[in-house]
Amino acid sequence: MNASTVAIAAGLGLFVLPIPGTFITGALVVLAGGLARWLGS
Repeated sequence: MNASTVAIAAGLGLFVLPIPGTFITGALVVLAGGLARWLGS
């Protein structure tokens, strides 16, 4: 499993948690994972 895939999955997990602050954090982690995947290919 690529590190970018793990980052995207972790970001999605944070995104759906009903805890304040995890919505934005999850979105940023997903964006970072997507950027890493895009730049890595």
